[in-house]
Amino acid sequence: MKIVLIGAGSRSFGLGQIADVLRCKELRGRNVTLSLVDDHAGALGVMTRVAERIRKHYDSDVLLESHTDRRAALPNAKYVVIAVARKRFELWEQDFRVPLTFGFRHILGENGGPGALFHTLRSLDLVVPICRDVEKLCPDAHVMNFTNPEARVLHAICHLTHVRAAGFCHGVFGAMNRISQYLNKPLEELRIVSAGMNHLFCIMSVTDKAGTEHLPQLVRMAADEAEPRLQLFRTFARVYDLFTFPSDDHIGEYLAWGTEFHGIVWPYGQESRKVTIAPPPEEPSLRDYADGRLPQDSLWAVKGSREHTVPVICDIELNRGSFREAVNVLNTEGYIENLPRDIVVEIPATVDAKGLHPIKVGPIPEAFAAFLRPQYAIHGLLTEAYRQRSRKLLLQALLLDPNVQSVIAAEKMLDEMLRLQSDFLPEFK
Repeated sequence: MKIVLIGAGSRSFGLGQIADVLRCKELRGRNVTLSLVDDHAGALGVMTRVAERIRKHYDSDVLLESHTDRRAALPNAKYVVIAVARKRFELWEQDFRVPLTFGFRHILGENGGPGALFHTLRSLDLVVPICRDVEKLCPDAHVMNFTNPEARVLHAICHLTHVRAAGFCHGVFGAMNRISQYLNKPLEELRIVSAGMNHLFCIMSVTDKAGTEHLPQLVRMAADEAEPRLQLFRTFARVYDLFTFPSDDHIGEYLAWGTEFHGIVWPYGQESRKVTIAPPPEEPSLRDYADGRLPQDSLWAVKGSREHTVPVICDIELNRGSFREAVNVLNTEGYIENLPRDIVVEIPATVDAKGLHPIKVGPIPEAFAAFLRPQYAIHGLLTEAYRQRSRKLLLQALLLDPNVQSVIAAEKMLDEMLRLQSDFLPEFK
């Protein structure tokens, strides 16, 4: 069994995924090959040496290999995990700050809002060619996407290629942990059903082992939330009777009034860091770990991530039929009844040897669905704009965004961003 990890050189993503595979007892004795792929040879070399140390730490029998050319890794792959980006933080900063200079007050600039349009296009220009290689070299593989903006990227994968793909995100764990804290109950005692869009979902049901429904109580607790950084979360509970993702920066990306509570501070910029006289302490690098200057268990990722990748792989390989709280898939069977069938939804699923089986959750609250529908219209326009290389469709998508209130400013911003990021985007006509 071959697992191909594309984007393996990433410290924020690749490291945890590698550790998950190498520490997984269920994968022992199954003749597993973990193929690490990254087009940055230096980062890949360091990560390969780190992976070898983790492999020895866990006495794993997984065979490791690494490639800078994904086409060398993909043949015979059963699972292809994708998490890719180029110049992530530099371009993200442009995604946030340039729309702001044109008067568009938005939050974060990652998955929603005007900045996310350019993040989407960059991601598509990386991910769609990967999936086209999968079509040719391992067409039966399970493609597991983690590349953001998750819902937008997966929409394009599903409409522009024929791979068997699903999207995954750890965002649902934030809501689950908040629920566990509010109820003072371990997650193992609760069954939590959520539904919606990646990063903008609502909790549909929370039951304990006795079958007691706790959602009304949880909504009341959320409506009384006093933590300053969760006031959007609180507003959804107070105004709409909804328990949503407790992350104001993420849910605020999709709202015209998100900055009213969150403001327009970029959490990764200089405005979020104190300027000190002394230089900041230097953090240990991956190279320190790879070269043996740090002990084997000193790196956080050795303990693994909380992502669904390896658990879902084991669900399929061992035919476990497990319940997984959040997968991103097309709404083809009306899993969310009152949303279109051709859009990407985030819902629970069971997973067995035949793959993912999304669970029908019925309709989500109509007021919440109304927030999502414009976003889904944007997804469709962006996929088609990328396919046609159409600047006009990009503009149409931009003007649907609730954070955009000016046609003139939107056109100027679009031209400026296409110029600034031309090295990372296809050409649009």
